[in-house]
Amino acid sequence: MNQQNYNSADRYYDNSFAPTPYAPPPKTNSKSIVSLVLGILSITIPYLGFLIGIAAIIFASISFKEIRMRMEQGKGLAVAGLVCGIVGTALYAIVILIVLFAALLFSSAEMYSTY
Repeated sequence: MNQQNYNSADRYYDNSFAPTPYAPPPKTNSKSIVSLVLGILSITIPYLGFLIGIAAIIFASISFKEIRMRMEQGKGLAVAGLVCGIVGTALYAIVILIVLFAALLFSSAEMYSTY
């Protein structure tokens, strides 16, 4: 006669349904946050936004690689930083080209004008 010694409460407690330990969510990549901040600044800061936008694009591309390798969060931030960086760079590149073209046009017009 094999008699098991257990309480009646042990019958109702099963360890297989114990709660799993808390796992913290993956951290957000810091370079993607930097990319977003620089991307927004590239749109809002005149003329210097061209250089800041290039930095935002570089940080976004680095953060994409790190997010993929380290399984971190922040891909949406990096995408937003990349888009803002591209828009800021393109916007101020066009503005700088227009200013240079206008300066060249007016300086050549002064050279050929007669008094």
